[in-house]
Amino acid sequence: MKILLAAAVIFRLLFLFAVPNLSKDFYRFIWDGRLLLEGINPYLMTPAEYFAAGNLPFLGAQELYDGMGSLSAGNPTNYPPLNQLFFALAAFLGGKSILASVVWLRVFIIAADIGIFYFGRKLLKNLNLPKSNIFFYLLNPLIIIELTGNLHFEGVILFFLLAGLYLLQRQKWLFSALLFSCSIAVKLIPLMFLPLLFKRLGWKKAILYYSITGALLLLFFLPFLSGAFSENFFSSINLWFQKFEFNASFYYLIRWIGYQVEGYNIIAYAGPAIAIVVFVLILALSTLKQNLRINGLILSMMFGSVVYLMLSTTVHPWYLATPLLLSIFTRYKFVQVWSLMVVLSYFAYSQHDYKENLWFIALEYVVVFGVVSYELFRHQKGKFPADLTDSRR
Repeated sequence: MKILLAAAVIFRLLFLFAVPNLSKDFYRFIWDGRLLLEGINPYLMTPAEYFAAGNLPFLGAQELYDGMGSLSAGNPTNYPPLNQLFFALAAFLGGKSILASVVWLRVFIIAADIGIFYFGRKLLKNLNLPKSNIFFYLLNPLIIIELTGNLHFEGVILFFLLAGLYLLQRQKWLFSALLFSCSIAVKLIPLMFLPLLFKRLGWKKAILYYSITGALLLLFFLPFLSGAFSENFFSSINLWFQKFEFNASFYYLIRWIGYQVEGYNIIAYAGPAIAIVVFVLILALSTLKQNLRINGLILSMMFGSVVYLMLSTTVHPWYLATPLLLSIFTRYKFVQVWSLMVVLSYFAYSQHDYKENLWFIALEYVVVFGVVSYELFRHQKGKFPADLTDSRR
């Protein structure tokens, strides 16, 4: 265990002073952080709007603007307040140096992974699962490269989420609500898991849990609230459903059908419709009796996140971090296989215009769906969603 933990830490430290080369998002992270340090609400204007007005908000803005690219510079930020706090802290500790700010962002992410190790082992032990399962996450190359290397904050989200689940398993549900709200305040994705908690908590505790989570989220957002904030923040979220496309599975089939029937890309209609379907499926998962047990709840959360990604218009490789971590508490391995196959989507990064090779995407999902089918219908004899967990836990 000590050797594996040392390896996980060393692999992460190898990236400590490296500038990410597969993502430009960190430039926007530092931009938002420096705006906060100047007392400027990062949700009100895009970087492009500052430059169009000829009003540079801080020293060094030009370098960050050039680095982040036109797509990021032209759209409002969609990072929730707690994430913004990490950006501001990294910008403060890093001073005027982009590399120093990158190092501090990486320190936060590495610290979150150490926290995941701590709470993950405890939860695995409580569920009578091998504690070594945590290394299926910590030593996964995708996690090391995309989170530590490319500075995506999914690890921080998952630290708060896993700590919240551990406290929920320990019946400390009030503190669990605090950590759950922190997870959402880093990135909104864990919102989809709230309905799944209903069976576990019962309706009285569930209402209080949701109320506490909502109140804490309101406190996080309160310093930034304004009419412009609402317009910009939610328009930025809508982009993921109505504009962005990358490494999708079912959506690409829907898009192809749209071209055959309508003669144009129907993402503006298909994206919101898919979001509604995902919401309905999550509600269906929330009715399962297995959610009464913490291992059954985690399993529902894993399948909920998988359904979301399978139907999403955009599946960046680091998005798999959430179902990957949840999968170590189940008997399913297909997300681990997916984390290996998703590297085929990296081909787009080698193209000047980031054009995808759809044959590679098809190969990725044929393998993933093949493994999913094998695990569901052979190991579980087709009983879905029943008999998905060990009834002894």
